[in-house]
Amino acid sequence: MEFEKKYENGLRLVVKEMTGLMSVTMGIIVGAGSSNETDEEDGISHFIEHMQFKGTKKRNAFEVSDSFDRIGAQVNAYTGKDATVYYTKCTSDHTATAFEVLADLFLNATYPDEEMIREKGVICEEISMNEDTPEDLCLDLLATGLFGKRGYGRNILGPAKNVRAFTLDMVDNYKRKWYRPENIVISFAGGVDFKTAEALVESFFASMDKGVFQAEKKEIQFGRKSLVKTKPIEQTHLAIGYPALDRNHRLADAMQAMSGVLGGNMSSRLFQEVREKLGLAYSVYSYVSAYEECGTLNLYAGVNAENARSAYDAINAVVDNLKKNGITDAEFSRSREQMKSSMFFANESTSSQMILYGKYMLQNNKIFDFSEKMERINSMKKDDVLETIELVFKDDRKSVALVGNTQKPFEL
Repeated sequence: MEFEKKYENGLRLVVKEMTGLMSVTMGIIVGAGSSNETDEEDGISHFIEHMQFKGTKKRNAFEVSDSFDRIGAQVNAYTGKDATVYYTKCTSDHTATAFEVLADLFLNATYPDEEMIREKGVICEEISMNEDTPEDLCLDLLATGLFGKRGYGRNILGPAKNVRAFTLDMVDNYKRKWYRPENIVISFAGGVDFKTAEALVESFFASMDKGVFQAEKKEIQFGRKSLVKTKPIEQTHLAIGYPALDRNHRLADAMQAMSGVLGGNMSSRLFQEVREKLGLAYSVYSYVSAYEECGTLNLYAGVNAENARSAYDAINAVVDNLKKNGITDAEFSRSREQMKSSMFFANESTSSQMILYGKYMLQNNKIFDFSEKMERINSMKKDDVLETIELVFKDDRKSVALVGNTQKPFEL
């Protein structure tokens, strides 16, 4: 059973009751991430996410963590391009305690000076670690090629010089703008009933002051670039990206199915051709990133440096074949079944359901309808995928990113 409640201050609550489970995942989802930042703020969404755990009006940083550990709960948070999520998972008998601590760290964070200094160092180390993770670097570079250095092209971590310069005033200004009840959804999933969730939310969040929140629609101008980042490493990391469909497009499901055929699993064309047949890559895949205004289809391969050109040509050949010949009935059926099974698997996970229902409420202001989603997938036709292929694969719009021991980008 699914329930929702919308409060006068704009806050929204969604609850997915999962009868028979002995655990519950609860999350606070804010509709703000790296794509909402200015140049000066670049990295601040992620910095705030870290700092929320570093002490409240009644708990220091250790006591925040210890409060969850003492009841055997898990707690974490993450920052994305368009949302920041704070969540905890616990056994159902500890729901009230876990939510109280989660609400405390979210609503009452104090940002002690010594903790800000310390956490800036931690995040700068995380930035350095990201520099040593070439797959992530390559996909970040691809986003820059597609979107430029702003909006969805921003790196979530931001530059170290920005992180070191963040002040409490900057944090307060950003939170006053984005951490508004109208831009927040609280989501519960698992062994919890709606009345319990409702009472907990009203105890801590119903009194949040309503502000004047104005969602910002981004103006998207896709680039067409081939970029390279030189790193003295053995492997070369290659990514190709195409502007694609937004998450509410009528062919959004068909785009997922098409990505599944192309590089979504071990039977996909990229895996079979580039890895199994040619032996050019250990890791090769495709995936979709879908946002409110737009989307991208991304292809990635990690290859031996001497095989980089051959892998690039092989990937392009797979795409060209897909454009020319479409997909088979068997490929379409297999990809659609993969989509359906993924939905069913996620339906048994409290964490997946908390995120699914919470983000859907944030983005669409209504409860996610599982039956409707399955009906859309079942009614999808192969022709929908063929139409998507024609819409997405435009060579004059693609971008390429390369990370490795080279200074020469690939031609578009």
